[in-house]
Amino acid sequence: MQISSGVLSPQHLTKGKNMSRFERASHVIWHCQYHLVWVPKYRFRILQGPVGQEVYKCVMIFCQKLSCKVVELNVQADHVRLLVNIPPKTSVSELVGIVKGRTAIRLFSVFPFLEKRPYWCNHFWAKGYCVDTVGLNGEMIQKYARFQEKQERHQEQLQLEPDGAPSRKGR
Repeated sequence: MQISSGVLSPQHLTKGKNMSRFERASHVIWHCQYHLVWVPKYRFRILQGPVGQEVYKCVMIFCQKLSCKVVELNVQADHVRLLVNIPPKTSVSELVGIVKGRTAIRLFSVFPFLEKRPYWCNHFWAKGYCVDTVGLNGEMIQKYARFQEKQERHQEQLQLEPDGAPSRKGR
């Protein structure tokens, strides 16, 4: 196959092993991957247990409804970290707005005790979010998210041990 003037054709991009990260739509070949982080209001450590599980489930469902592919999802006690492929027709702010908004509505309906706290005022998430585009370092971000989760679990386990003695579990 001969390619003129340095322009890659869609057929060329999809054939090679190195280009398998690209996805196809009717008129576009794309790989738009983003690293997103957002926190609950006041960064409260509320995303644990059933609340954290519900957040995880909701993020997966709402991403799927927007045709976004979740690469990595990590719900920590005080933040959500999402590595996601977003199709070009969907903006990052649209995805985050829908996920945060609908997740908050769902959490307040499933866990009414959250709505009764005076500091929430029907706002579960803090304003804003952090976004970073991911190029070739996506694997590094996945490893970092997994490592951070493992470290936090280890720290929590150390805090649960009586008499401040370090835990032998996991060593």
